[in-house]
Amino acid sequence: MVRRTPVVFIHGLWLHSSCWDAWTRRFLAEGFAPVAPGWPGEPATVAEARRQGTCRDVPGLDDVVNHYASVVRSLDTAPVLIGHSLGGLIVQRLMGRGLGHRGVAMTSAPIKGVELPSPYAEFIARFPALVHPENIARSTELNAGQFRYAVANAVPREESADLFERFTIPSPGRVLLEAAFTGNTRNSRSFVDTGNPNRGPLLLISGKEDRLVPDAITRAAHRLYSASTAVTDLKEFAGRGHSMIIDSGWPMIADYVLNWLERVGTRTASHAFKTGSVATKVPG
Repeated sequence: MVRRTPVVFIHGLWLHSSCWDAWTRRFLAEGFAPVAPGWPGEPATVAEARRQGTCRDVPGLDDVVNHYASVVRSLDTAPVLIGHSLGGLIVQRLMGRGLGHRGVAMTSAPIKGVELPSPYAEFIARFPALVHPENIARSTELNAGQFRYAVANAVPREESADLFERFTIPSPGRVLLEAAFTGNTRNSRSFVDTGNPNRGPLLLISGKEDRLVPDAITRAAHRLYSASTAVTDLKEFAGRGHSMIIDSGWPMIADYVLNWLERVGTRTASHAFKTGSVATKVPG
């Protein structure tokens, strides 16, 4: 029996786990075993999450990381980890801890040690209500205008409106505050073990038009990994913004990720059938 390599997709703030539906179908067709678990307490649908609204029982960043660490440990084969935005930070934290076979972090939230460029600071200044201290105990949400400015600025206005309706939900304000303001503090929840030489290959992806996580943040994170002998690759996409995993350009991003996984030796069930080999269990 050929074992499929599992893939765990991790989404970021203000998006529902269904944002990965097209990706999971694609990866399933390519011979992987994809799953896209939601955050702790995340409702099953966008509609349900919106009905629940800005609840006051919200997890912190460590809670979300530990939630996904439990998902990874529950698998009998070390998975590929693919994350977007805050999910990209979570992927890097897990990879730094030796969890995951391969890792892909797309437009990742800043990790500790990255100096924040002015566009990121501009986002914080533009939407002060999102980072108000009162939000540490409740959920926050973007309105359509904020989503257009920060997430879907690189696509037509009509597409931005459609993406907003299909995928956006309220997200824990505590996580946003911890990710936005603890990047260089002691015991930072954004700390990543960038020097771990024993982790699997990691791919960092940025969008040149990204306003929420400017390309400079991803390039700065890539430089922090230079002390490690583990593979850390960087890919910058011209003309792409923060919505790259859900907008009409997502197949191009998925193609690149699949090709990169093949280059770094990731086995799939379809590859095993083609070569006549049997996929083996990857040590956790």
